[in-house]
Amino acid sequence: MEEETQHASGTPLANLLAEDLSPMGLEELTARIAALESEISRCRMIIDSKKSSHSDAEAIFQK
Repeated sequence: MEEETQHASGTPLANLLAEDLSPMGLEELTARIAALESEISRCRMIIDSKKSSHSDAEAIFQK
């Protein structure tokens, strides 16, 4: 994957992306997808929170 090269080698994300999925069974892959979707949701919530904080700070300094 091209995306894999954008992450520093040895980082947890790079290790996750490089992991061989072929030996995993259906249940393990399904559980992995559920965990990753949960992590995506968590990341999106943090991004939204940071955007809100940034907007609040901009509003204060524009006064």
